[in-house]
Amino acid sequence: MASRRVKPTGGYELWWWYFMRVSGLLLVFLALGHLFITHILNNVEVINYHFVSSRWANPQTGVIWRLWDLTMINLAVLHGFNGVREVLYEYIASNRARIMVSTIIWSSAVGLIAIGSYAILLFHSDKDYIRDFEDANRGGTAIHAPVLPPTTIARQP
Repeated sequence: MASRRVKPTGGYELWWWYFMRVSGLLLVFLALGHLFITHILNNVEVINYHFVSSRWANPQTGVIWRLWDLTMINLAVLHGFNGVREVLYEYIASNRARIMVSTIIWSSAVGLIAIGSYAILLFHSDKDYIRDFEDANRGGTAIHAPVLPPTTIARQP
């Protein structure tokens, strides 16, 4: 019975081998921190556009929250797509097919990273929506689900 070498000996695959270990560890802390802050410290009923918008727009902590979310989404996409690549490489023997699969995988990963980064880095709060939301929810408690502002209700002809 031949023993299977798990750790690559060098080059490109070794770099990705180390990346998977480091990114997996970082993702555990980022994801658990996200779950704790978003779903344990805060009531799930208040997690909405207003919550995220005010968190990202805060002058003192907005940059930290955006970097947290940006790091989490980019590491998750890279980690996940590299995992898919490694699994598929176990089943694909042809170099030509591996190149095609890698091209599809990395093109998809770059596209998702671009969309996620664009949404996080270039996000601007809708001030009118926030004002309407806050006006509609004055005097309410955090226990109850927030009321949508009147501007979001579909108008009947």
